[in-house]
Amino acid sequence: MSVQDTIRQTVTSNPVVLYMKGTPQFPMCGFSAGAVQILKNCGVSFAAVNVLEDPEVRQGIKEFANWPTIPQLYVKGEFVGGSDIMKELFASGELQKMLEGIEG
Repeated sequence: MSVQDTIRQTVTSNPVVLYMKGTPQFPMCGFSAGAVQILKNCGVSFAAVNVLEDPEVRQGIKEFANWPTIPQLYVKGEFVGGSDIMKELFASGELQKMLEGIEG
């Protein structure tokens, strides 16, 4: 299975996925820490993928969404954006609407 196939399987088999540096318990950059906090504030559970554990996934996720930075949020299989977009969507209430109906 290719890295792209693995990523596709991960984002389609989990309602909310955050590709990040580190783990939710120990984020390894401020942007990833902020993304985790936003999702926690939304009260939703999510799958987290630590891109620092696998260089192929770290590069592959950038190519998958054609988005150059990490973290990256996926909701219901769709790419939402990085930390800045997450902050904007959270502040406007749009992120909470996207996450409605997903168990916390």
